[in-house]
Amino acid sequence: MPKILSEAAVAQYHDQGFFFPVPALTGDEAAACRAELEAYERNTGGPIASNLRHKVHLLFTWANDLVHHPRILDAAEDILGPDILCWTSTFFIKEARDPGFVSWHQDATYWGLDPDDVLTVWVALSDAPIESGSMKVIPGSHKWPQVEHRDTYHEHNLLSRGQEIAVEVNEDEGVFMPLRAGEASLHHVKLAHGSAPNTTDDRRIGLAIRYIPPNVRQLKVRDSAMLVRGTDPFGHYDMEPEPQSDLDPAALAAHQDAVARQLGALYQGTDKTEFRA
Repeated sequence: MPKILSEAAVAQYHDQGFFFPVPALTGDEAAACRAELEAYERNTGGPIASNLRHKVHLLFTWANDLVHHPRILDAAEDILGPDILCWTSTFFIKEARDPGFVSWHQDATYWGLDPDDVLTVWVALSDAPIESGSMKVIPGSHKWPQVEHRDTYHEHNLLSRGQEIAVEVNEDEGVFMPLRAGEASLHHVKLAHGSAPNTTDDRRIGLAIRYIPPNVRQLKVRDSAMLVRGTDPFGHYDMEPEPQSDLDPAALAAHQDAVARQLGALYQGTDKTEFRA
């Protein structure tokens, strides 16, 4: 029996490639995480950016707590099974009235992970209504083959390479996934999805946590990941340490190493050496 999702929700995920909303955090928990993020941003003089938006659970104890949160892991276990690695965590933040967008894409395009049993749990740390640029998905598109993408490096595209699907997507088939702060959505690594700019007066803050079962391999580089539930009988990844305090020297070193590996996979074949701001 599923731990937190209904059997119908699990069936929908496997049939359609997504499910929402999942009650991941309480409103107070989401507000506390947002407060931690924004305290860091005030201290550094601007929004979290570039490499620091990625693998954030290696840098901040509160983000590490999020990727280990029992309700989030229960949802991941309902989809992936009892043995779970956190491959990465990435902030997707759209500032108020900002032109930032996410083009139609499949996450799997440049990741190098095989097989494609990869789950994203997208946790809303602020309200994410349609007007804020909530995610929009094409139901069932996770059953498509890997579609050709083109790199645009568009200045307002939030994706690492500004990648977009190189064939026409029928947006009329799309389903919006608006969320309240504390709710999460689930989507498959090959699901076609995108999102429009934020037209509201508040930030849209989401943390995308990417979970995999240990049998999933990285085909491009020797990668690292964090075991967050169960065991890893395969050893495909070097194990990442949990941060003992925010941004301590050991956490910064582990983050630098892990991000360098991920950059090697995502930007393979280019001259890029850091994530876009």
